Amino acid sequence: MSSDVVADEVRVCRLDDLLPERGAGALVGEHRIAVFRLADDRLLAVQQRDPYSGANVLSRGIVGDVDGAPTVTSPMFKQVWDLVTGACLDPVGKDPVDLRTYPVRLVGDEVRVAVTP
Repeated sequence: MSSDVVADEVRVCRLDDLLPERGAGALVGEHRIAVFRLADDRLLAVQQRDPYSGANVLSRGIVGDVDGAPTVTSPMFKQVWDLVTGACLDPVGKDPVDLRTYPVRLVGDEVRVAVTP
């Protein structure tokens, strides 16, 4: 194993497979993950499951920002989360529920996501 690969990382795609300002869903073991490529090529990953609807749709959410923080808005009920921290920024009248985030990095042209228990 090369020194730039972490044991619990899994290759999910190539960078060119991700469109800027869009998400893509990935299944890593039993983890459903939404991976986002921002306009500046930063990569971020959160759980795919929308905690309010229960649907695995967050990769289809609207990418934006709130005060400079990258966000995703659920395509279901329009809750907004910070993509870096997973914090719920706008629960749309419900109790806030944060998202699980996953470490993601670029190794060469491979997008890798780490999943840990």
